[in-house]
Amino acid sequence: EVQLQASGGGLAEAGGSLRLSCRVTGFTVDDYYIGWFRQAPGKEREEVSCIRFSIGDTYYADSVKGRFTMSRDATKNTLSLQMNNLKPEDTAVYYCVVDCWTIGNKRWANYWGKGTLVTVSS
Repeated sequence: EVQLQASGGGLAEAGGSLRLSCRVTGFTVDDYYIGWFRQAPGKEREEVSCIRFSIGDTYYADSVKGRFTMSRDATKNTLSLQMNNLKPEDTAVYYCVVDCWTIGNKRWANYWGKGTLVTVSS
């Protein structure tokens, strides 16, 4: 059974940090592109990161480069998103995903976890 369970969301102050984690079952994280999306209130869902660690293919949205770092633990089959120097505009529901892809300007994923809310106060 495919399951993606995200945790670690919450409230942070601007300039602070949060770490999201996602436990994956039904997939081996090193065999796929894995990542995170987010959806802010009133906005479209956007991709934050998409990485295939086994080949070093990495994508981060420009808005998070230098502040967010994605990692994975292949032994535990988990992925994480370390978010530093948070900004109020990072407030969103964050989703971990497996099998993220790009076709033209479209960035999406085939398997989604339930979201976890991150709120950044100014």
